[in-house]
Amino acid sequence: MERRLFIIRHGKSSWDNEGLDDIDRPLAERGIRSAGEMANRLLEKDLVPQLILASPANRALNTALIMLRTWGLEPGKLQIHDPLYMAYVSEIEQVVSATPPEIIQLAIYGHNPSFTSYANQFLVEPLDNLPTAGVVIVTLESEGWRGIGRKHVKETYVDYPKRR
Repeated sequence: MERRLFIIRHGKSSWDNEGLDDIDRPLAERGIRSAGEMANRLLEKDLVPQLILASPANRALNTALIMLRTWGLEPGKLQIHDPLYMAYVSEIEQVVSATPPEIIQLAIYGHNPSFTSYANQFLVEPLDNLPTAGVVIVTLESEGWRGIGRKHVKETYVDYPKRR
């Protein structure tokens, strides 16, 4: 069965309030614009996930919310997963693996450096850095989400705000 995994890094964060804890840092204006722009690019290509799993960090959660609204998805399609905040690749794998098999288009939102490392497991040409609001979509041939890897990849798509 064909599945799509959307690996999305949060938009550009604001450093206006240096006293905030990292998890509370909001999106910068550029991050808000980029999240909307990337969501529209994907919508134009009819690339919209069924389920969104997001880090609890303000910047990742708000990137996910902007995209969810742009895509016209119900709020219940967004779930917060604490392990996606400052995650190791193995923790991202665990979150993805736990996704029910009936979900065939899954989006995850989180942070670097782990999101770049995780995306690179699927890409033939690895990224040095998944930019803010960057998107990697991996089309896979797999019966479920557990154990997915490069051997399951049929196609990849990489895009980010400054790519055009």
